[in-house]
Formats: sequence, structure tokens, C-alpha cells
Amino acid sequence: MMNKILNKITFGALLFVLMFEPMAAESTPPLVLIYSSNLDGDLEPCGCSEFGNQGGLKRRAQVIADLREENKNLFLVSGGGLLASYTANDKLISEYILKGFELLNYDAVAVQSNDLAYGVDFSLQRKEFPWVLSNGGETYFAQERILERGGNKLAVFSWFNAESLPPTTQLQEVLSLNSSFVIFNARLQKTKQQGYITFVATTMSWSAVQNKLPLDHVDIILVKSAYEEYGEPFIKNGTLVLQAGSRGMRLGRLDLTINNSGIVSYKHQVLPMPPAVPDAESMQAWYDAYNADVKSAYLESVDLRKARRSGDVIYAGAKVCKQCHIEEYKTWRGSRHAKAYSSLSHVNKAFDPSCIGCHTVGFEKEGGFIDSDLTSHLKHVQCEACHGAGQAHAVSGGKTKTGHYDWSQNKICAQCHVPKHSPEFDYEKYWPKIIH
Repeated sequence: MMNKILNKITFGALLFVLMFEPMAAESTPPLVLIYSSNLDGDLEPCGCSEFGNQGGLKRRAQVIADLREENKNLFLVSGGGLLASYTANDKLISEYILKGFELLNYDAVAVQSNDLAYGVDFSLQRKEFPWVLSNGGETYFAQERILERGGNKLAVFSWFNAESLPPTTQLQEVLSLNSSFVIFNARLQKTKQQGYITFVATTMSWSAVQNKLPLDHVDIILVKSAYEEYGEPFIKNGTLVLQAGSRGMRLGRLDLTINNSGIVSYKHQVLPMPPAVPDAESMQAWYDAYNADVKSAYLESVDLRKARRSGDVIYAGAKVCKQCHIEEYKTWRGSRHAKAYSSLSHVNKAFDPSCIGCHTVGFEKEGGFIDSDLTSHLKHVQCEACHGAGQAHAVSGGKTKTGHYDWSQNKICAQCHVPKHSPEFDYEKYWPKIIH
């Protein structure tokens, strides 16, 4: 009898605990964030070296598709800096970068000064593009991107650094830029109180951020990009600090454990995009259209240069050099320089101005290479690509100096062997291959 009474008391006490003990808070699922910054106009990787053959939008699209297959609720954010404006061909490249990024369905892309190189209207030609610029007016760009997906809430802001603008530009007035950290901080606080993880992108360095930007209500900050390689994340006073690598060669992945207060823990990965990553089939039509427009623009420029051609012979060609420099010519013929233009044809890039300049002689210079029909004698990296125009030198029997006679050997090589195209270049190792 006593045991039955005790059992009833125990069961009643257990039932009381189950009924009145507060329920454990429902756990928030991990937040997966894929981030990058500063494509810097590199729509596709440079194939000149194995080490530099990383990235490109076609591979990026495939990596992102695979990640979304794994987790449809991930967030995709860029710190901006997509475009470049160094050469005449860059405007066309920029147009296709915007088209390509639109196909990738980014959640937010911060605005950097180089994204406005061709004007605000150019950058806004893609109507649904997810630009964000938080310290400007609302006329052109969204001031924040509020995202909710898979039980997670992310708010993306970007602080546009007005100091990055050229002094002659009127963009500061056009964008209605302000430097009120008080207003910015109040918006961050409000968003944070609504339960969002706050993400801020900027082109300022971490040291500048600490001195200028309020971080009390910032969970994640993406600072000025490093060259190519990602920096190691770290937490400072509750804010997770990220640094992406430039040129679009890699992506960063964060797996975040969060609660009502913010980030509890994180796991970070850098995702490389080497040639082993296949090109996304979904990008093929876009890439075919890009190549067609690049070729069309190149052929138009060829016609223009033909019309402007003076008829003066400035570059002689390697066969003329051979008449007096037979041993040097033999060395050149056995080198990869002597096959440089052919290597472009093999990858369908013999019409791409971004490549032609370092695979021919005098491209876009008076008397230099125009096309493979009219100026076939100037294909490949010949003597004059390094030593400068030599027709006057040949005609004078050597009395007139070649165009680059006073250049150092390092300066000569640096015309093309730059980190972007030849990241492993070492003069001391490369020179013996062509010594003459």
C-alpha cells in the first residue's frame, strides 16, 4: 500500500515538473554565409599560368550551385568591387560581369567606387541587381538588404568610403553621401534589436574601421580585400572580422552558430576554384554572347586602325633582326615566346584585346600588330616586344638605338610578367630560359 502511495506521489511530482518547467528555447539552425569581394574586372581567369588559373564566373556559378544543392537556405553576399576601368575593353567586360552576377542570384552586393567607373546609370542597367549603399541617399541604391531564410535573419549594410573617390568626381553629391556615424549606428541598433545578424561591408582597412566605424551593433564586418588570398577571420569585441581575397579566385564560407545575442561560434573555409572545377552549363549562353561581342568589338577596332594606319614602318619583325643576330634568333625560335600568339588561338582568345597585347609586337601602338592577316610578321613575342621598335635600328645598320635600349631587363619583362598574369615570375629563374 505504502509503495503505491509513493509511486503516485513520485508520478505527480514528475508531472508537475514537466508541466511547469520552462520549455527549452528552440535552437536556431546554423547560418551559412558565402562571401567574396573585389572581382576587379576578372570575368574569367588568366590561363597564362597554372597558379593563376583560378576563379572566373563560370566556375563560381558551379560552386554556388553545388552549395545551394547542399543548403538551399544559404546567404550569398559580395563586398562589391566587381568592375574595372583600365583599358578600352573593360567597359564591355563590366557589362557582362553585371549580367553574369545577375545570373548568380546574389542576395546583396556592396557598392565600391570602381563599380561606378562608368557612371551610376551604367551600374543600374540591371534593374534587379542587389546593390547596397548604406550611407547615401535612397535615389539610386538600397540602403540595406533585409534577408530572412531558413529560420535565419541577416541584414546587409555597406559603408561607402568617400575618400576612395577621385577629387574631381561629383559622385559624392550625386549619391548624397554622408559621413554620419550616429545615423548609421542607430540603424544598425534598430536592426539588431529586431533579431537580425548585422553584416557590414567596407573598403576601409581594419585599422581604419576601428578608428572610424561604430561596431557596437555589428556582428560581422568585411574589410578591405587582400590581394588574391583570404585573411584569417577573428573576433574583436564581439564582432567577427572578415577579409576576402581579390580577383575572384576563391570564395569564403562561414557556418555560424547563433542565438538571440548574436554569433556563438563559427567555422570558416576558403573555397578554391581551380581548373578542376567544371564550368557551369547555365553560364554557357552568357559566355558565348560575351565572346561574340568581344570579337565584334575587336574587329571594329581593327578596321579603325587600318584606316588610321600611316604606312610608316616602325617595327621590323624578327626575320629582319635575324639578318644580323642569327644566334639570338635561333634561341628565340626555340622558346615559348615564338609560339605565344598560337597559344591564344588554341583557347579561342586570338581576338581578345586583354590577351593580344602580351602575345604580339606593338599591339595598339603606331605601326604595331593589327591582325593576323595584315601584320602576320608581328605575331608572337618577338625581339621588338622586349627591345622596342627596331626598323630604324635595322635601316641604320645599328647606329640608331632600339626603342627600349635604355630599359633595365626587369622593366622589359614587367611589361607582361606581372602578378596578375605571371604570379610565379622570378627573373633569376626565367632569364636563363631565353638568355641571349
